[in-house]
Amino acid sequence: MLKSRVITAIVMLVLFLSALFMLPSWAWSVLVLAMVLQGASEWSRMSELTPKGAKIYWVSTLVLMVAILALDANSTPAQQTTTHLIAYLLAAVLWLVVVPPWLMMGWKVKQPLLMSLVGWMLLIPTGLAMIDLRAESPAPWILLGVMGLVWVADSAAYFAGRKFGKTKLAPSISPGKTWEGVAGAIAGVSVYIGLIWIFRPEFTNLQMLPALMLTAWWWVVLAVIGDLFESAIKRQAGIKDSGALLPGHGGLLDRIDALTSTLPLAALALMFQGLS
Repeated sequence: MLKSRVITAIVMLVLFLSALFMLPSWAWSVLVLAMVLQGASEWSRMSELTPKGAKIYWVSTLVLMVAILALDANSTPAQQTTTHLIAYLLAAVLWLVVVPPWLMMGWKVKQPLLMSLVGWMLLIPTGLAMIDLRAESPAPWILLGVMGLVWVADSAAYFAGRKFGKTKLAPSISPGKTWEGVAGAIAGVSVYIGLIWIFRPEFTNLQMLPALMLTAWWWVVLAVIGDLFESAIKRQAGIKDSGALLPGHGGLLDRIDALTSTLPLAALALMFQGLS
């Protein structure tokens, strides 16, 4: 399983970096649209929608995303900012207000309409953030930097948990996750931020380093929340993986669960910084 995971991860990374640096903006938006639609397909399975309901949800997601992208193409920058700001604020409400008590209380939500809305609050802001953060100067390093932080946290947590994991983080949701894995993730992102400070000083300086380090640790918390939330929804549906798209990894949502809770809030933070 580890060999399959590594091979798939390498192939995914090569393809992703090629797309990130080489695709024009419109093609990147099409790729993001495809990812959101794949995520909608997997979310409908996790939400236990009927086959008819899953088709309606997929088409509705397609229409909604195309409408947003078309609106962006025909809007002023201020109008586009407003649309994306609303999406990111909805994501912030989901991850900071709704999901923590959902996880702590162990809610079981079966209503198709509510689960569909939650799926849109999870998927659409993530897709928009992938577009916005790629366009941030110096493009596309901002998006790669945020995603890299989450990948480092995920990998460090995985290996630290396998080596040292004893204390369960949330045994009723995801028995494999441990506090030692979280500690490994924090250590991993600390090294990651330190390397950025050393090798890419244009992105930070010594005065900003403590604040950037604290932000990175907070991002680990957000990543863990995103990971646990997807695990809770899968456990509710009685499935191990969100899909079978990626050998050794499961579905797309199994790979981007931590990104869904981090990318929209990163885009929101940068948007507020630009407005201030």
